[in-house]
Amino acid sequence: MSFLAPLFLLGGLAVALPILFHLIRRTTRRRTVFSSLMFLMPSPPRLTRRSRLEHLLLLALRCLILCLLALGFARPFIKRAISNSAGPGAKRTVILVDTSASMRRPNLWRDALAKAKAALEKSSPEDQVALCTFDRQTHWLVTLDQWNRTPVGERTQLAIGKLAAVHPGWSATHLGDALIDAAERLADSHTKQVPSPGQIVLITDLQEGSRLGALQGYEWPKHVNLSVERLKPLPASDASIQWVPASGDFALKSSTSVRLRIANAADSRREQFRVGWAPESGSGFTGNPLELYVPAGQSRIVLLPTPTAAPVPDRVLLQGDDQDFNNTVFALAPERLKLTVLYLGTEAANDPKQPLFFLERAFQETRREEVSVLPHVPSTPLSPAQVQSADLIVVTSSLPNSLAGVLRQEIMAGKTVLFALRSASDAPTLGQLLHVGDLQIEEAHPSNYAMLAQIDFRHPLFAPFADPPYNDFTKIHFWKYRRMEASAIPGARVLAAFDDGDPALLEVPLGKGRVLILTSGWQPEESQLALSSKFVPLMYSLLEESGAPPPPPPQYFVGDTIPLNRNGNDSIDLRTPDGARISLSQKTNFTVLLPGVYTLSTGNARHHFVVNLDPAESRLTPMPVDDLEKLGAPVATQAPSVAREKARKLHLENAELEAREKLWRWFLIATIAVLLAETWLGGRTARMTAKENAPA
Repeated sequence: MSFLAPLFLLGGLAVALPILFHLIRRTTRRRTVFSSLMFLMPSPPRLTRRSRLEHLLLLALRCLILCLLALGFARPFIKRAISNSAGPGAKRTVILVDTSASMRRPNLWRDALAKAKAALEKSSPEDQVALCTFDRQTHWLVTLDQWNRTPVGERTQLAIGKLAAVHPGWSATHLGDALIDAAERLADSHTKQVPSPGQIVLITDLQEGSRLGALQGYEWPKHVNLSVERLKPLPASDASIQWVPASGDFALKSSTSVRLRIANAADSRREQFRVGWAPESGSGFTGNPLELYVPAGQSRIVLLPTPTAAPVPDRVLLQGDDQDFNNTVFALAPERLKLTVLYLGTEAANDPKQPLFFLERAFQETRREEVSVLPHVPSTPLSPAQVQSADLIVVTSSLPNSLAGVLRQEIMAGKTVLFALRSASDAPTLGQLLHVGDLQIEEAHPSNYAMLAQIDFRHPLFAPFADPPYNDFTKIHFWKYRRMEASAIPGARVLAAFDDGDPALLEVPLGKGRVLILTSGWQPEESQLALSSKFVPLMYSLLEESGAPPPPPPQYFVGDTIPLNRNGNDSIDLRTPDGARISLSQKTNFTVLLPGVYTLSTGNARHHFVVNLDPAESRLTPMPVDDLEKLGAPVATQAPSVAREKARKLHLENAELEAREKLWRWFLIATIAVLLAETWLGGRTARMTAKENAPA
C-alpha cells in the first residue's frame, strides 16, 4: 500500500495522548466500613505510588481511532498498473534554433549550440525529435520522419552534425511564422495515430525585433507545449545605423548627402559615436567622420555629405559601440527606371491644343523613373523593334493597314494600347485592331457638357481614386465625344460611362494584351481632363497597368525576394557582395541573403542595388515571455528536467489511482465504527466503576 499524502501519517503519533491520559488518571479511593478503632494502637500508613494502565481495551480503541484518521488523511492506494488511454509516454519534440542576424552577437551562437545539444541528449529512444532553424524562413534540418528512419544510436549525432554546419545569417527574426510551422508539424504528426504529447523547444535571444504578428488570431494546437530557452548576451553597448532614403517620387534627381538614423540602445553605456563613409574593406573611414552624441534609448537623424571624389564609396560605418553586426549600412544613388511611351499621332509636340503636348508634360522625370514619350507619325515606317521596346502605346489617329497589323500582333503578345478616338473616321483602324467588322462610331455633341457618372473603382486603373477624397470626377466636363455601342465589341468592359449612359472608357482584352478605348480626347478642345488634377495620376496608373515594371525601391532588406525583369531571352547574371557570380537564366526572382551591393547584368546593361540589414534586428531589448503567452502559446520558461518530468508523471498516475480506489472512505467508515464501540465501552466502564465505588 502507498500513500498520496504520506505526511499525514505523522498524525499517528497522537496515539501517545490516550496512553498518557490512562497513566496519569487518578482513581477514587474505595471506602470500607469498620468498627471503632479506639482499642487499636495507632501506626503510620504505608505509602505506595504505582502507575499502571487500566482498561486496556478502551485504550486500544482510542488509539485505533487516531491511527485510522491518520491513514485516511494520508490517502492510501494500492499500487498497480493502470491503462493509459493517452498512449505511450514517448514525446514528440521540435527543437527550434534562432539563426537570425541578432544571433551574431558574441557567445549567443555558442550557447545556442550547447542548449540544442543538451536538448537532443535528453531524448529517450522512444522519443521523436525534429530539428530546424529559423530567421525569415524556417529551415528543417532533421524532420520527424528522418529521425524515425535513422538508427537509434545515430540519431543524436545526425542532428548535432546538421546543426554544426549552420551559422547565423543576416535575415530578420520571423518568430511567429516559425512557431506556427513547428506547431503545425507536431499537430499533423499527432493525427497520424501518434497520440504522444508534443513540445517545441525554442532556443533564441527573444529580442524585441522578433516578429510575432503571425500569431495574431492563431489557434494553438492542443497537446503542443512551448518551452523557451532564452539566450543571454554578454553585457555590451549597442548602437545601430539605418539609411533613410528620400521619400516621394518627385524627390530631387541627385543629392549631396544621405540621411541616416543612429539609434542607441536603452541599456547602452556609451553615448559618443563616429559616422562616416568607409572603403570597400569596411575598416576605417575615407575622409573625416561625423562626431555624434546619442543618449541611451534615443535616436538621431543626421545628414552625411556624399564625397565628390571618385570612386564614390557605397557604405557608411558607425564606430563607438561593442556590437559590430549592425554598424554598416550600404547606400547608393537610386538608378532611375527608363520607360518608353510610343505615341502614334499626327499633331506637333509643341501645340498646346493637342493631346501630345499634355501627355509629354504628364510624365515628368523623377528620381525613380524616367519616362520618354516618343512621337511617331503613322504614315512613316515603324520597325517592329520600336513597337516591342515600348512599355505603353498611345494612338490618337487612323493607322495604315500594315502598321495596324503590326500593332495587333504586339497586343496579342501582351502590349497595352490606349486608343483615344479623335473622330468617327477612326472606326476602320479600331475595327482592324479588334477584328470587328463594320464598327459603328458617331459624333456626340452634348447640349451643355457631359460628365463621368459611372466609374468602376474596382478596376486597378481607377483603384487609386477609390477613396472618398479622390473619387469625385464630376468637375471634369466633356464638350464632345464619340458614341459607340459596347455590345458590338466582344469581351468589352465599360470602365467609365457618361451621365447619359454612353461609354467613356472601355477595356477590350486581346490575346495576352488589351486595348483601352477612350471615346473623347483630353485636350481642352474636347474636355477638361488634361487640365484636372486626375490626369497625371491616371496616366501613371495606366503606365503601371500596362505591364511596365514598377520603379525599384532604393534599398532592399536581407531576405527580400527580388523580381527579375527580362527583355526577351536575355540571360541575367548576378554578382553578390562576396564576389560570387550566379546565372539566373532560368529564374524569375531570387532571394538576397547577404547585405551589400549587388550587380545585375543583362546583355550590355548593368543594374546596381543595395541590400541592408532589417532595422528590426537592431531592436535588441529582451522581449517579455508574457508576449508569447498573450498570443495563446502555452509557455514554460525552462524545459523541465527528465527526473522532474518523471516525478510529475508518477504523481499524476498515483493521484489517478487514488481517485479511482478511494480507500479513504473505508478508513472513515472504520473510524466511525470504532468510535461507536469506544463510546459504548467507555460508558459501560464508567458505570461499573461508579457501582464499585458506591457505599455499601
